[in-house]
Amino acid sequence: MANDAVAGNTLRVAPAQPGATDDPVRGVLAAFTKELIRGVDDTLAAFLAAEVGSLTEIDAAMGGFAATARDCVLAGGKRLRPTFAYWGWRGVVGGAEPLPTVLPAFAALELLHTFALVHDDVMDSSDTRRGRPTAHRAAAARHVAAGYAGDPARFGEAVAVLVGDLCLVWADRLLSHATVAPARLFEVRRCYDQMRIETIAGQYLDVLGEHDPANWSVDRALRVARYKTASYTVQRPLLFGACLAGVAADTPLIAAYTRYGLAVGEAFQLCDDLLGVYGDPATTGKPAGDDLRTGKPSALLMLARQLATPGQRRALERAGRVTGARDVARLAELVADTGAVSRVERMISDRVSEALTALATASIDETARTALTGLATAATRRPA
Repeated sequence: MANDAVAGNTLRVAPAQPGATDDPVRGVLAAFTKELIRGVDDTLAAFLAAEVGSLTEIDAAMGGFAATARDCVLAGGKRLRPTFAYWGWRGVVGGAEPLPTVLPAFAALELLHTFALVHDDVMDSSDTRRGRPTAHRAAAARHVAAGYAGDPARFGEAVAVLVGDLCLVWADRLLSHATVAPARLFEVRRCYDQMRIETIAGQYLDVLGEHDPANWSVDRALRVARYKTASYTVQRPLLFGACLAGVAADTPLIAAYTRYGLAVGEAFQLCDDLLGVYGDPATTGKPAGDDLRTGKPSALLMLARQLATPGQRRALERAGRVTGARDVARLAELVADTGAVSRVERMISDRVSEALTALATASIDETARTALTGLATAATRRPA
């Protein structure tokens, strides 16, 4: 595996080596940004230690609650959002700027991500996340173990909502720790706020789709992908990084980053749609077929209904009403038989090609171009 080194507080990267890991995303990240991810994790750990200590002074129970939020943040993950933000920044500044000045801003994106995940798990009634009980399920289990009064499930959901809220506030606080000129930080906040608004817009559309499937379509499913995933996973982090580097909004670079980010972000969500039905639970950390159990109107399921024969369409109406593993497996096979899986795979490939075309036109640091090229492919060909 290729190694990174820190020289003068600036990352020095090496090309990814084939076979470095079974997970292509982790392979690219390990080869290009190991020190960045270590820096983000160290920044988060130090920041959260102080925050948990401060809340513990209010009440011992608050310490436990804050520790739950901390553990959600530090539970793992690919750190994709800080990574895309880093390369958006690095594409502009090259290898000359010191990384520690902007590390708090990159780390803040992980706090924002945790806010979104914890709330998303409550809205989806998910049992597991990254192979562990979700925040609301874990809190409900603690309610039972402690013998508290009231409904454990209701308690768990309330605690998880507060955990997510706390992470959102923490993200704001950590962002302010970046050593950036006040005028530039103000522009960074504008980009950051737009990212948060678009994330919430996408999340609402996702919820709406599950409750109004009759009025849903492939186009609306792709709109959810654009705002719920593409915006805050790839596009806005890239623009966030460019803004940290001082790039104005009306430049060719911002146009190229936007085009790349939307294409890779949508492809990332389409890959998630496939993993939500066909992924290995041991790798994804979530039960297989969850989207079919809930009838989630993903682009995959909308395409399956669009392409299905009348008989297949009647069978697909069972999505959202099946529970057994055998029925879920039959539905998954039916979705593939409609040709929807092949169509989604082509859509992913087309978007990766679009992203790479956009990247080829961008005037950026060559190491950043190489990393973003690798990430565009790896983020959309992954097992989890």
